[in-house]
Amino acid sequence: MNITKKLIGGAALWCIVSMSWAADPLVDVAWIKANSCNADVRVLDVRNPLDGGSKTDYLRGHIPCAVHTDYLKGGWRTSVKNVPGQLPPTDKITKLIGDLGIDNNTHVVIYHAGKNALDLGSATRVYWTFKVLGHDNVSILDGGLAAYTQDKKNPLEKGNKAPEAKKFTATLNQELLASKEDVKKAIDSGISLVDNRPDNQYRGINRHEKAKRSGTIPQAHSLPESWMTENGGGKFRDVATLKKLYQLADVPTEGEAINFCNTGHWASVGWFVGSELIGNKKTRLYDGSMLEWSADESLPMVQEVKL
Repeated sequence: MNITKKLIGGAALWCIVSMSWAADPLVDVAWIKANSCNADVRVLDVRNPLDGGSKTDYLRGHIPCAVHTDYLKGGWRTSVKNVPGQLPPTDKITKLIGDLGIDNNTHVVIYHAGKNALDLGSATRVYWTFKVLGHDNVSILDGGLAAYTQDKKNPLEKGNKAPEAKKFTATLNQELLASKEDVKKAIDSGISLVDNRPDNQYRGINRHEKAKRSGTIPQAHSLPESWMTENGGGKFRDVATLKKLYQLADVPTEGEAINFCNTGHWASVGWFVGSELIGNKKTRLYDGSMLEWSADESLPMVQEVKL
């Protein structure tokens, strides 16, 4: 909330104006212990089969007052023109969010299993979704549940937390989205194209099972999502180290940049690092990524290794 002070007849009147304010992108275990059950906080448990988790794991033990949401099947992503994993229609995603007990004044804090960079993508993708919807009051628990449970004294809550539905309204931030046309224009234009897939996919050795062609987008640089976390785990590297890795990958930390992967999952990790940790607010995410790009035979691709 933003508090605006107005003076009427010499008397001070405090007016509460509802809006989404920007929270710190990362919170730590101490913060989550102190705030997980606050009335203006909603903690989301996004563990899913992608990272070896499930709703059953949530029921067996979760951070107190956390609500489970199914990242894979709950409506966070949808198929658009045969391209899976895309941002859903606004009316559907806002209903999903409202049903989780979230309104425009809620501080949303997301946590993943904390095992590796892959499951971290579940948290960064949901975080990015909130940002696209104009909700800046969102954070991620750095290190996920693994960081929280490292201290065995930290309490876990069992059973299901059923929130009371609220109304969530979206104000789309199109500046965070890159389309296929945007990527076409970015080639040879000085805009950084950042491929956050594993290096073997970037070089064309392997590819996603649903990708039509191997390789990457011309002029793209490889910056695998596993570089972003400590030893490929579920906790982000410090900013100084991240900047060194960007330099190693020949990726600028300033100026326009577009992150992509196969479906926008790994790319959300790269987007989060570039935009939220390094602070390059000109960073966008190509939601269609390689599954959309490789399916269009008219679009160029480069394959370094042809087997």
